[in-house]
Amino acid sequence: QMQLVESGGGLVQAGDSLSVSCTASGRSVGDYHMAWFRQAPEKEREFVAAIAAGISWSGLGIFYGDSTKGRFTISRDNAKNTVYLQMNRLEPEDAAVYYCAADRPTTATISTTWYDYDYWGQGTQVSVSS
Repeated sequence: QMQLVESGGGLVQAGDSLSVSCTASGRSVGDYHMAWFRQAPEKEREFVAAIAAGISWSGLGIFYGDSTKGRFTISRDNAKNTVYLQMNRLEPEDAAVYYCAADRPTTATISTTWYDYDYWGQGTQVSVSS
């Protein structure tokens, strides 16, 4: 089993930056495809970013959703067993509950579909005021 705990959410103003973290226990984040999803009220859960299992160099094995590409950065610290999401130039449309998820790497392909992921955190709220 793998437990995921998100932290770092909060209320910011549009244009600000915020970083959220996902700390795992029970398994190593480096051995899983790790992703961030978000869900706003009455909306579908949306893919934000993902990082492939193993080591990533030069951005290989890292993917972003269309709405977050260029503003958000996903990273992983295997020593701390933690995945991060750095969010820059936040917009009111980014407000949501942000979830960390882990997928067993049965294939090299990273899924952007939430139901393919095996483990989930409880989520952390990010609010953005205009």
